[in-house]
Amino acid sequence: MRTRLANRLSVVAPSMTVKVTALAAEMRARGVDVVSLSAGEPDFDTPAHIKEAAKRALDAGATKYTAVEGTPRLRQAVAAWLAKAHGFPVAPAEVMVSAGAKQAIHNAFHALLDPGDEVLLPAPCWVSYAEIAKLAGARPVPVLSRPEDGFAIDPARIAKAVTRATRMIVLSSPSNPTGAVFGEAALRAVADLAEHHDLWLLTDDVYRGLCYGGARFVQPATFGPEIRRRTIIVDGVSKSYAMTGWRIGFCLAPPEVIAGMATLQGQSTTNAAAVSQAAALAALEGPQEDLERMRAAFDERRRLMLAGLRAIPGVTCVEPKGAFYAFPDVASFFGKQTPAGRTIRDDVALCEHLLEAAQVAVVPGSAFFAPGFVRLSYATSAANIEKGLSRMAKALAELR
Repeated sequence: MRTRLANRLSVVAPSMTVKVTALAAEMRARGVDVVSLSAGEPDFDTPAHIKEAAKRALDAGATKYTAVEGTPRLRQAVAAWLAKAHGFPVAPAEVMVSAGAKQAIHNAFHALLDPGDEVLLPAPCWVSYAEIAKLAGARPVPVLSRPEDGFAIDPARIAKAVTRATRMIVLSSPSNPTGAVFGEAALRAVADLAEHHDLWLLTDDVYRGLCYGGARFVQPATFGPEIRRRTIIVDGVSKSYAMTGWRIGFCLAPPEVIAGMATLQGQSTTNAAAVSQAAALAALEGPQEDLERMRAAFDERRRLMLAGLRAIPGVTCVEPKGAFYAFPDVASFFGKQTPAGRTIRDDVALCEHLLEAAQVAVVPGSAFFAPGFVRLSYATSAANIEKGLSRMAKALAELR
């Protein structure tokens, strides 16, 4: 029998970040000393009080199904957490819990987008927005920002991209992959645009707790009741609390949207894991000191990576102000040859060369709608950053 996969898969590309990270892990398993600067995952362990809460929850019976939208207590805690963060009241009926922020985005896209709808993606942007939009039958429309503007969003470019088919604008600040933190004036202009054209605004806030150097996170839903009614806020505990593997994400949306998302989730994963929900509750309601400790460490690593990248001849890099990524321009190396005589034609080929010749894993910018760039994560130790950049500098210097 010939295997025939569903047609919907023909429009979806595998996640490049997952692919590169998996390849690095596979090489490590074979004994290769790979420095992975590819994964968007804190190297810190989940804080001890969160793990202890999960152990107690298991002993207390957190091994059963929960309500699809999440346990009532966690939804209440998320509502209070978001209300405190953004300064407006949040009802538990406006909140649901999913198996990671990615599932929350998947649910929102499938609940709100129809085939033929367009989703505007200020880019460079996370690899999965476009692919999830395609799965929902929608058309992703990247709207490119410029490195000379610090990768800030350009409301005029976004306005020019709006058509009668546009249904949603997606914003991620701090940004993956650039680390840009969007300013209030630009966000207000985009919010006005969403109101004027009757669009949904989805904000991916998973990095909002990781801002540096005086940068300030701004949530557009705080601008007034009209934009609040049309904003879908996605958040979670993965990045700020070092809980990637627990797979817990949150969504704040109008109750009718939450109900639609719950219908979708009820026919896919049902609830997020009960024990993970107990851990997330402890994260939100417990001590918060670890967040600042980890943020400060990321800031130190950010400065270390930025200085190291800027010291490599031929590499230029905009200063990242949030998240834990640097996004340098490496286009100056295109057209050069490796010692083995292979021509570096693009960022994908350069990343392959760095992995093969220097055992350093980074992600091609093409995956983020930014050919000519690469993404490096500084969510790893200073020692790994120094080793990885040293190897990278040597491998790039050998190109002729």
